Amino acid sequence: MNPQDPLANLNPLRQPELISWWPLAPGWWLLLAIVLLGLSALVYFLVRRHRDNAYRRRALQQLQRLQQEYLVERNTSAYLAKTNALLKSVALLAYPRREVAASSGEEWLSFLNNPLSDAEQFQPEFVTGAYQRVCPQIDMEQIHRSATKWIKRHEVTR
Repeated sequence: MNPQDPLANLNPLRQPELISWWPLAPGWWLLLAIVLLGLSALVYFLVRRHRDNAYRRRALQQLQRLQQEYLVERNTSAYLAKTNALLKSVALLAYPRREVAASSGEEWLSFLNNPLSDAEQFQPEFVTGAYQRVCPQIDMEQIHRSATKWIKRHEVTR
């Protein structure tokens, strides 16, 4: 009998090496590829949306200039005619020509009022006011708000 403890002759336990992050497992590569693809698609659609809505930004700037001209000159007929022409040119960019080009009067007014809520709709005098000798009493702020909302909200069908 050996009085010595046999376990004392054993070497100490070694800790295993830490698992490295590199090289990545195939699942991480797949996840990275999906995230990069999703980000690139998001950037593509955001850039495309920004570019597709450039005509709206230009139209809103032009509408602001028209309002500034109106505030200086107070020529209601000219403001109505120019605003109507601006809305027609925006509509020609956003909709097929056959739907918009020939519309006038009540048809044009209903076309403009279609995407707007009841409180935001154009007054009937909007389409006829520019062609009358004495322009009727029209809330010009409401016309400006309606035109702004229409430019921002209309849906493109091209």
